[in-house]
Amino acid sequence: MLIRCFALGAVVLLSGCVMGRDYERPKTDHLPTQFKELKGWQAAQPKDDKLPGNWWEIFGDRQLNALEAQVAGKNQSLAVAEAQYRLAQHLAQSARAAYLPTAGLNTTTNRFKAASGQSVAVAGVRNLFGAVLNIAWEPDFWGSVRRQVEANVTSAQASAATLQVLRLSTQATLAQDYFQLLTLDTQKQVLDKTVVAYQKTLAMTLNRYAAGVAARSDVALAETQLAAAQAQAVDVDVQRAQMEHAIAVLIGKTPAELNLPPTTLAHEPPAVPVGVPSTLLERRPDIANAERLVASANAKIGVAKAAYFPTLTLSASNGWQTGALSNLFSTASRYWAIGPAAGALTLLDGGAHNAALKQSIDSFDASAAQYQQTVLTGFQEVEDNLSALRVLAEEGQSLNHALQTAQAALSITENQYQAGTVGYLTVLSAQTTVFSHEQSAVTVLGERFNYAVLLVKALGGGWDNSQLPNRDAATGNSRWTDALPFPIH
Repeated sequence: MLIRCFALGAVVLLSGCVMGRDYERPKTDHLPTQFKELKGWQAAQPKDDKLPGNWWEIFGDRQLNALEAQVAGKNQSLAVAEAQYRLAQHLAQSARAAYLPTAGLNTTTNRFKAASGQSVAVAGVRNLFGAVLNIAWEPDFWGSVRRQVEANVTSAQASAATLQVLRLSTQATLAQDYFQLLTLDTQKQVLDKTVVAYQKTLAMTLNRYAAGVAARSDVALAETQLAAAQAQAVDVDVQRAQMEHAIAVLIGKTPAELNLPPTTLAHEPPAVPVGVPSTLLERRPDIANAERLVASANAKIGVAKAAYFPTLTLSASNGWQTGALSNLFSTASRYWAIGPAAGALTLLDGGAHNAALKQSIDSFDASAAQYQQTVLTGFQEVEDNLSALRVLAEEGQSLNHALQTAQAALSITENQYQAGTVGYLTVLSAQTTVFSHEQSAVTVLGERFNYAVLLVKALGGGWDNSQLPNRDAATGNSRWTDALPFPIH
């Protein structure tokens, strides 16, 4: 009888309705056919049109590859996000548990004596032992549980996307810091070379002063110029140390545990495969996160609507009661009951249900708008970085040409100074121009690497929606032992 009762309830449950509308992904209108800043760009072959999962490998730097490999297992911010994702999975499991009935076992023991004057079958002190198994179930007639499970599952998927957002951001930050460190190493190399050149100029000026063909002011200017370059080299060392410390923390190490050898920016940044704009919606984890939050908000509207309808609780019990503990589980001591079946309907709540429904609708509207804004921001970031890379490439070409011209002019000026046809201020101006162009060229090259990393990040870093956990994965691994009233690891 007990099994039949709950089987009947299950049939009713499966045939029940679900409140709220089924989710449909928000539509994004007016998607461009190509990115504005890729004028004349032609679509590449599919195999060349997507970033690899280990996107940093396109830069061809072994040291960067080794550093990026350490991010996943050691970065503590990622460890926090992974724990939050597991929390979201367990919340989904908690919601799913409401599908099933709850069962409890109660045992009792009494030792008593009837009051004097009462008519009892057995006089004196008596014992009474009892045990009862209770089962209760609330059928999900209106889909409240189903919608709550849907909301929690999509929230877990959103949490998985958030984890990927943080992972990509951490990887990109590491790459940016690494290329900034290489930029500082290259600037230090330029400064060291400049210091050597200034030392030679100072020695030449001292010789000319000793020979009486140069003024003392020329020597002072040469010394000042040398000291300023040496001070700049020290400042670069400070910045490099701080950047190395930042990299250490990103890979979960203390600064004392990491020592990166000096190196330089030896080549230009690689071409980043961009793809067509329509694929951006599938490739950015932040867009996936925003879309899953819309789905979760939609499901919560169904939960709020289901709260208007009555609830029904089915219960049954099977027990034993006897005065002798040895006969507790005998057939003669057994009793059972089906019920009570309790229904509940809220008639007056001061508008609480209505307010809850309006809140869920408002939350959905806000989530949908946030999704649209995230999409727009994604397109903006791609366009910004494409534009920056294009402009900086042109600037780099101009600076390299200007540097070659300035170096040729410096060579002529130094020869003229040795010949005594120009003053030292002319040499100083020419040397300053060469040094400025060299520093600017290095800075622009470093910025090009930085924007290349930012473009990779804006494109999703080789991720796509297929990597989101499905419904089963979003609820995590669960075992039958999880239903027990005590933990088993």
